[in-house]
Amino acid sequence: MSEPASISSGIAARYATAIFELAREGKSLARLESNLDDLSAALDASADLRALIASPVLSREVQGAAIGAIADRMKLVTELKHGLALMAARRRLFVLPQLIARLGDMIAEDKGEVRAEVTSAKALSKTQADKLAKTLKARIGRDVKLKTTVDESLIGGLVVKVGSKMIDTSIRSRLDSLQNAMKEVG
Repeated sequence: MSEPASISSGIAARYATAIFELAREGKSLARLESNLDDLSAALDASADLRALIASPVLSREVQGAAIGAIADRMKLVTELKHGLALMAARRRLFVLPQLIARLGDMIAEDKGEVRAEVTSAKALSKTQADKLAKTLKARIGRDVKLKTTVDESLIGGLVVKVGSKMIDTSIRSRLDSLQNAMKEVG
């Protein structure tokens, strides 16, 4: 891991721990989990939101006011809203994606689950997602919550990440392997 990524990860972990502990004490973990899903979807969908959290040009006040308005509009739990306000005041909003991921992992662990990131060439049906979750549960021994994304460049197959483990059954990776083998031969 590069040094800046390690620093970002450490910053996100500290904020995530504080927000998680406060939400657990306030018995609002279920709402926090729902808020994280909404916030993650908003980050994925909005280039303006991504620019807001990453911009070194915007002042602390502007970032704070904007993230406060977003938090109010999304009806975020108080602990997350205050955490985001503190992050804006300290110019730490750039770690928001890592914060969301870390909080999600902490909530999943608290519930006895593990999170798996699944990337597929086309959207998984409910049946396929359920079957995959059941298969992963049998292999890992814990309930699995899937976060699915679509990447058409995979051509077919899946890429599954659970913790530090990755299973890549995509056709793209098989073609890349075949191409490398052909380079070695000829």
